Amino acid sequence: MAPDASVKTASAAAPVTATPRVGRLVRWDVIVTALLIVVFIGGALGTPDFATGDNLSFALDDLCEIALIALPMTLLVVVGEVDLSVASALGMSSALLGALWDAGWAIETIVPLLIVVGAVTGLVNGLLVTRLGLPSLAVTIGTLTLYRGLAYVVLGTKAVAEFPQNYADLATGTVPGTPIPYPFALFIVLAIITAVVLHATGAGRAMFAIGAQEEAAFFAGIRVKRIKLLLFVVSGVVSAFAGVIYTLRYGSARADNGLGLELAVIAAVLLGGVDFDGGRGTLGGVVAGVLLIGLLRNLLMLRDVATEIQSIVTGLLLIVSVLTPRIVAGVREARRHPRGSMSASSQ
Repeated sequence: MAPDASVKTASAAAPVTATPRVGRLVRWDVIVTALLIVVFIGGALGTPDFATGDNLSFALDDLCEIALIALPMTLLVVVGEVDLSVASALGMSSALLGALWDAGWAIETIVPLLIVVGAVTGLVNGLLVTRLGLPSLAVTIGTLTLYRGLAYVVLGTKAVAEFPQNYADLATGTVPGTPIPYPFALFIVLAIITAVVLHATGAGRAMFAIGAQEEAAFFAGIRVKRIKLLLFVVSGVVSAFAGVIYTLRYGSARADNGLGLELAVIAAVLLGGVDFDGGRGTLGGVVAGVLLIGLLRNLLMLRDVATEIQSIVTGLLLIVSVLTPRIVAGVREARRHPRGSMSASSQ
């Protein structure tokens, strides 16, 4: 039977698994949310400009691309895959936007084309993973370099600017009466939709089942390859659209736009409690992780902390988010099965 075959027993897939627990009752995503609240209160009390509407608007605007790309990345990690080419797809989208705008194309024509290009980048990743059986980590490291190289082929090292003001306003303006930027408002809508799909539909249960035990999910009738392929395509589409927002927000199309952004996206997803091995996590935890990274970066910037130190903080958060649940799980397992009792039972 082919791995993509359909069986009517799809509903028999494994149930949704929770995010990793630290201790007996506290979930990791709850800890991250609590840490987010602590950072916000500490920043508001210790840094005068931190809690102002203008600064919060800037902080949210600054993490919009990370937040948007983190949504499909969450779904990919849940099914046990990863896409490291997202920042390069963003950069290629930005380069194409600049080249086509410089050639006299209208924005209304360019954006749909970029969405198609984004879908193709995701399709390439997905086909290499699902049809050739290659590991997504290796594949997307390769396409990370490929797509960034294509961005330089398209635009070179030059920058293109002077985009229409009405589109720039959509990328930088805020929802009337709030400090929420329009792109972040879009993120909120998409996050709600993604949360419903992941936690309240059969498709979400299928994703968790694939990440928890892919072979069992296949024999339960879940279209494993089709779901993974679709998620890679969605990742490419969102990355391309994030490239449009990034370009209009900074007012500059460059081939190196978004360089290194994939690390912040992965950090936010793992910090939010999604297990890198798949099958565990909540979207609420990811949203908290995105906001925590964004507010920390903003707070460090307000305190004139060097960019290099900010990168170190992000890296440390990533390491802590991966190691802590595993260390705690190892300690709990050791308590359940002490070495002495195991050796005694074997005698």
